Amino acid sequence: MPPPQPVRIKPGRSPADVGVGLLAVLALAGLMVGVPYALIRFFGLPDELPTLDMLTRQVGASTVIGILVVLVWLAWLQLALCVIVELYAGIRRVGMPARVPLSGTPQALAHRLVTAALLLFTASAVVIPIVRTPGPPPVKPQMTTSVPVTTPSAPAPVTPRVSLDAVAETKKVYVVQPPHGRHHESLWEIAEKCLGDGRRYPEIYRLNKHKEQPDGTKLRIADLIRPGWVLDMPADAIGVHIVPADEKRRETLKDHRGKPAELDGRTQTARPPAIRTDSDRLEPARPGEPAVNGKHAVNGKHAAQPAVRQVDPYQEPPVTQAPAPAEEARGLELLDYLAASSLLAAGLLAALGSRRREQLWTRAFGRRLPRPEGDAGVAEMALRIGADAPGTRMLDLGLRYLGRDMAMLGRTPPTIYGVHLSAESLDLWIHPAERIAPAPWTAHDGGQVWRLPATEGRGLDEAAVAGVLAPYPGLVSLGSNEAGRVLVDLEAAHGLINIRGPRHATTAALAALAAELGTNRWSDHMRITLVGFGDELTAIAPDRIRAVATLREALPELEARAQDVRAALAAFGADSVLTGRSRGVYGEAWMPHYLLSAVPPTPEEQERLLALARTGTRMAAGYVVAGEVPDATWVWEVTPDGRARIDVLGFDVEAQLLPRRQYDAVVDLFTTAALTEGPRLSPDDEFTGPAAAQLAPAFRPSAEVRVLGAPEVATAHAIEEGRLPLATELVVYLATHPGGVHPVVLGGALWPRGGQASVRDATIARVRDWLGRDSAGRPNLVVDEAGRLRLGPEVRVDWQIFRELVRRARRNPASEPALLDQALGLVRGPLLDGRPPGRYAWLATDELEFDVTARVADAAHRLCEIRLARGEAAGALAAARAGLLLATDDEALWRDLLRAAHATGDRARLTGVVEAVRRRSDAFPGGIAPETEALIDELLPAWRLQAI
Repeated sequence: MPPPQPVRIKPGRSPADVGVGLLAVLALAGLMVGVPYALIRFFGLPDELPTLDMLTRQVGASTVIGILVVLVWLAWLQLALCVIVELYAGIRRVGMPARVPLSGTPQALAHRLVTAALLLFTASAVVIPIVRTPGPPPVKPQMTTSVPVTTPSAPAPVTPRVSLDAVAETKKVYVVQPPHGRHHESLWEIAEKCLGDGRRYPEIYRLNKHKEQPDGTKLRIADLIRPGWVLDMPADAIGVHIVPADEKRRETLKDHRGKPAELDGRTQTARPPAIRTDSDRLEPARPGEPAVNGKHAVNGKHAAQPAVRQVDPYQEPPVTQAPAPAEEARGLELLDYLAASSLLAAGLLAALGSRRREQLWTRAFGRRLPRPEGDAGVAEMALRIGADAPGTRMLDLGLRYLGRDMAMLGRTPPTIYGVHLSAESLDLWIHPAERIAPAPWTAHDGGQVWRLPATEGRGLDEAAVAGVLAPYPGLVSLGSNEAGRVLVDLEAAHGLINIRGPRHATTAALAALAAELGTNRWSDHMRITLVGFGDELTAIAPDRIRAVATLREALPELEARAQDVRAALAAFGADSVLTGRSRGVYGEAWMPHYLLSAVPPTPEEQERLLALARTGTRMAAGYVVAGEVPDATWVWEVTPDGRARIDVLGFDVEAQLLPRRQYDAVVDLFTTAALTEGPRLSPDDEFTGPAAAQLAPAFRPSAEVRVLGAPEVATAHAIEEGRLPLATELVVYLATHPGGVHPVVLGGALWPRGGQASVRDATIARVRDWLGRDSAGRPNLVVDEAGRLRLGPEVRVDWQIFRELVRRARRNPASEPALLDQALGLVRGPLLDGRPPGRYAWLATDELEFDVTARVADAAHRLCEIRLARGEAAGALAAARAGLLLATDDEALWRDLLRAAHATGDRARLTGVVEAVRRRSDAFPGGIAPETEALIDELLPAWRLQAI
């Protein structure tokens, strides 16, 4: 795992800081000057260095003293080198200091002394957190791509096109742009924007590694770039500056600071000449339209939008995107908060899935589930983009393995005050240090850090820790830094946690805490009491969360719970709830109760809270209270600019917040998931498209798109492997929107956080070449007269064929079973199964997912019904199984499967289906649907005994 990044402590020096700083200066002076002076004054310089001969001959006292003096000189030189390294890092603020070989303890001592001394001379010091963990440089997770949109208010100046061959002694560079809101550029995004593929970011990293930047620092870690840096770019980069090869970075920055290449009138952009023919144009020529620069203007409601042009994959199209409207900016703001909260997003998505499964218990034939709209839909999109399910799983299983293994060794799990989760590893920050960690954990920094590499953590077996209690259920996200997520353990405070800051900011932080505690998977049963806020959050986790108006209402239950835990500790003879959890005894006694209060306590309530919280040992409780509360163990500060600080732990990170608008959107999302009746499906008679002609026996497709299972696009042409996921998603979006899609809408779907028109147009051009042409020589990706993109008539889409077959089945009762069977034969698995993480986020705001699931389930149900009526039990069984391939959670299909299995007369087969239903329900908190349970009781009365 990459080391925790430097954290900035708020300015200001207390008298204690001054005193400690003076002592540190005196100690440094004594070590750096006093030690060598004393050695020279009393012993002088060594006359001779120790040799191997001294091991075999007799030596006197003077020789021994001489050897000791040499050793002291060597130790002093090592310490002096450590001080120099730490001073350089502290003064230049380069982040994590370089590691001096074989100098763990001396460098730690030097670090503490230098840090304390610098506090005396600087208004604000950059310090490393309590735990300094060495590790490999972080690798940017290959998840979502987000490109900041730079949109001119006036047309960009026309720049001359110069052949690449004509440019001599030049280089291509990119100026890292300042942050936009909460968004910061990364090498991945720059590679996506300028090279067409985010996976090429290592090329940029290698070109710039260890090269000095205008601010005097150097690129050392791929994830850490700063605004104003000037990055050398590969030769095929687009959207960059062309500058003299020997130009210094500072000079480049003077000319191009804050200006992307597309808007910079002083930059010559190198482009290969474009060769186009009339048949290659994507825009159709229409009579009467004026031509602009050889291109035809687009009329209609999208006249102000950029036209889509044929673009060479390695050509730099000009930016023509219009400024984002206010509503789009609001959507980006909504995405930023929720997508950045990766662990919270994973928990909310899991809870949402459970709610929708319960919705399917009562879904009626011919209806689909209600889909979220407006902000709720954008919120689900953000959750899908940001959710870190693998990281959540590793955190959960890694901690349970730790608890189990410590119990097997007869040891109590260590006290963890913080956790750092990144794509590389999971780090536990421990106090006091313990040098021996059970495998696969390893101890670092003298036992202050226990690390689980991601390669080990993601391969942990879930079944091996089934029934093991979660040892650290109070872990919650404080926020994030450049390398990953930072969590703190509410129980580790052993006292009251006071959260301070503007009221709206502290309430937003408490709401995020409540939502994560209520939905995370690394906790078992728990109780969360919210005071003064969060009434609506009970809908998200009704079994965990309750809300009250005042602290006076909450305190009696908290006090009673504390008495119960003390009694359990005494009965078990344990010194901590950690011991009880790890050994798995008296499980209910260790289930925690956390208080999150947005209301400051009265003096009486404060005394009662402090008496509860100050136990001196870990209890199954945590108390986070807003306002100014004296004598708090931790002070958690949320700043107006969105930072979260706990100075006593040395944490300063970007805070995890759930502001009002995001809060309302999440609540609305769960409110929609609680509705019991959805809208009716539109009649299949209204379906139109090329599918009818494609069902003719003589038809041969020129390309095929499959979405009823894993996304697949079959063409006669090839595309680079790295570009395949994005290209496939683009084709799938067009295939599932047969009415046509405007390029701007398409760009918003594929790049929900914003993308440049140049990248969008280049991707469209690439896909157009990939899809090729049909039998008549027409492109398989065309643009209609309104400027909308659509697939050509010879591109076959399995979803469109499915709908056409179902439409025909309804019109031809005699052929209905055969047509429905043919339609279900197209189903290969869940919709777009195995899609890459972070992609296809547009499904959250689209009807497709809800529509496909309902129509496939209805077709399978209808076929099963027909075959059961005809006494064809095996056929009915096959129909239900075909529907369940895609609509796995549709409860009506599981009941069809039970009826079909019963109709076969094979008791063993029915028992197997019942067992499958039971195993499936065990994975969800709601258990078996009541109607399904009643049907099992009817068909197989003895099933409960078999389950036992």
